[in-house]
Amino acid sequence: MNNYYRNRQKEFAFMLQEENLAAAIFEDSENNRNSAIRYFTNHPGDAVLIITNSAETILCPWDENIAKKRAIATKIIGLTKYNRNSIKAIKEILSELNIKKDSRIDIPPTTPYPIFLKYVEALFSYNVLCRENGIHQKVDKMRAIKDYEEIKSIRKAAEITDELILKLEKGLKNDSIKTETDVALMIEKECRIAGCEGTGFESLVAGTKRSFGIHCFPSYTANSFGEEGLSLVDFGVIINGYTSDVTVTIAKGNLSEKQEKQLNLVQKAYDEALKLYKPFLPIKTAAEKVDSIFSKGKTSMPHALGHGIGLEAHEFPVIKSNISDDIVFKPGMIVTLEPGLYNTTTGGCRLENDILITEFGNEVLTHSQIIRL
Repeated sequence: MNNYYRNRQKEFAFMLQEENLAAAIFEDSENNRNSAIRYFTNHPGDAVLIITNSAETILCPWDENIAKKRAIATKIIGLTKYNRNSIKAIKEILSELNIKKDSRIDIPPTTPYPIFLKYVEALFSYNVLCRENGIHQKVDKMRAIKDYEEIKSIRKAAEITDELILKLEKGLKNDSIKTETDVALMIEKECRIAGCEGTGFESLVAGTKRSFGIHCFPSYTANSFGEEGLSLVDFGVIINGYTSDVTVTIAKGNLSEKQEKQLNLVQKAYDEALKLYKPFLPIKTAAEKVDSIFSKGKTSMPHALGHGIGLEAHEFPVIKSNISDDIVFKPGMIVTLEPGLYNTTTGGCRLENDILITEFGNEVLTHSQIIRL
């Protein structure tokens, strides 16, 4: 498995060479999370990472013990050596690496302007770049294509997700699950028992009175769940840092004509869009198809059709109709497919699964569905 991290580091170093960059900086902290550090080193976070164009990888973690147990890097230097000052650490390490003066150093585009000024002041002998479309955005696209180990982790997360959906359905049928809290805590408990690191994001559980929201607020309450009407559960679980992401609609009892139309439109949109999740087909094609289906049904979807998943619940690409034609599905991408419709009177319905794009089509990794009770 170590080879996967070293291969990523080397591939990135080649990208730095192509961009005429001496090094790139990544920082993960409480106020500025960046999962690229885990992608390149397997360290879970709270660290500074420097990667040079010669593939030297220097990791400065807040927790040196965890880093020494997990991280794959050329050198690990505890941030405490630099008084936990990340900019001081970067300045001294670049000097120790003999990075030439006036070399181009790329820092994260999310860097706040006051912090950018501190970088410029501390690294005055280098050309510090903070760009909207720089090397960090190329990392996002690099991460969009999953390798064997990443796919393996998401497959396992998907298997556990499917098991939790079955437990949810069983609990609703035997009346052991009665509230939104019951659902959320069941997911949290059972995913930990199954060996997950946790949930990929706070589970969104909305009974019939709250399912009209795309993302309900608050995420769950002590209200009843699974009563007559439409209820929603949106959740994911993490294996080796990689998350699944599904949404289940619970349709219970005698539904109105409008609710049935809502369910049928979402199911049709899902089925038709899945046919268009194909390698090298423009991503917008699937989204345009869903827009057309909903338009004919005299309604519309207030969010994108899907997004990439991986170390984060939302990654590149976003699947929507107003993106460039040259953004296409590629083998190795794992993306969601999640058409949904929401109404303050009838409630909400969303059907979301995780889809692996293959060389010849796609593979549905999770098996969420509209569950009728």
